[in-house]
Amino acid sequence: MRLRSLLSLIAGVVLCAPIQLHAAQKDCVVLLHGLARTKASFTFMQIALEEQGYRVVRPNYPSTKFSVEELSRTVVPRALAQCGSAPTYAVTHSMGGILLRVWLEDNPELHLKRVVMLAPPNHGSEVVDRFGDWWLFDRLNGPAGAELGTDVDSLPSSLPPVQFELGVIAGRRSFNPLFSSVIPGTDDGKVSVQSTYVAGMQAHITLPVTHTYMMNDPVVIAQVLSFLKHARFDSSLRWGQSLRQILNAR
Repeated sequence: MRLRSLLSLIAGVVLCAPIQLHAAQKDCVVLLHGLARTKASFTFMQIALEEQGYRVVRPNYPSTKFSVEELSRTVVPRALAQCGSAPTYAVTHSMGGILLRVWLEDNPELHLKRVVMLAPPNHGSEVVDRFGDWWLFDRLNGPAGAELGTDVDSLPSSLPPVQFELGVIAGRRSFNPLFSSVIPGTDDGKVSVQSTYVAGMQAHITLPVTHTYMMNDPVVIAQVLSFLKHARFDSSLRWGQSLRQILNAR
C-alpha cells in the first residue's frame, strides 16, 4: 500500500499535472500487454490513467500458451465486458495490439472511442522470420510468437485497415544488436518503425525508446494521455526532458 501510494504520487504530479487532462470517472481504458509480458508491465500507465479519472481494466493473460486467435477470443471480450456500457478506450503494447485488431475484425460493431498502440507489429517482425523456428524462441514465445512474421501470409499481414481512432507510438532505440541486425531500417530491438504503421490510423510518432520498456517512459505516458483526450499527440513534449520540465510544460 505504501509503495502504491508513492507511485501514485509520482505519476500524478510528474506525468499528469503538466498536460492537465481530466477524464470523466465513467470512461474506461483497457490495457493489453504484449508477448511474454504480464499486466505488471502497465503498472505506471495504470496509475497515470487513474490519476486522470479513468477506470482501468488491466487483464493478465498467458500470452505464450495459445495462438493469437485463441487469446483474442478469450482475453479481449472479457476485458471489454468489464467496462460495461461506459465509453471505452484501449492502450496496447506489441502483440496486444494484434489481439485487439483480430477481435475487432470479427466484431466490427464494437465501438471504441480511441486506441493507442505501443510498438505494434502491424506488419510482423523479421525477428520471427529469422529465429521463429529455433527451439529457444518457441520455448520463450509459444504459438502466438510464431504467428508474428512478415510473410504475406502471416497473421498481421492478413488483417484489414483499422476502422477506429488510432494513434501509434513507435520506438527507435535498440539495446539488442542481434535482433536489430535482421530488422531493416530503424527499430526498437524487436519491431521496425515501418512495421508499426497501419492503414486507417490517425496519428503516428516515433520516440527514442526501446520495445520492452517503452510503456514506462514519462513522455510515452504523456503522449498516450494526450491522444486519449484529444485524438492527437502533443508535439511540445520531447523525450529527455527532465521531470521538472515536463511538470512546467503547460
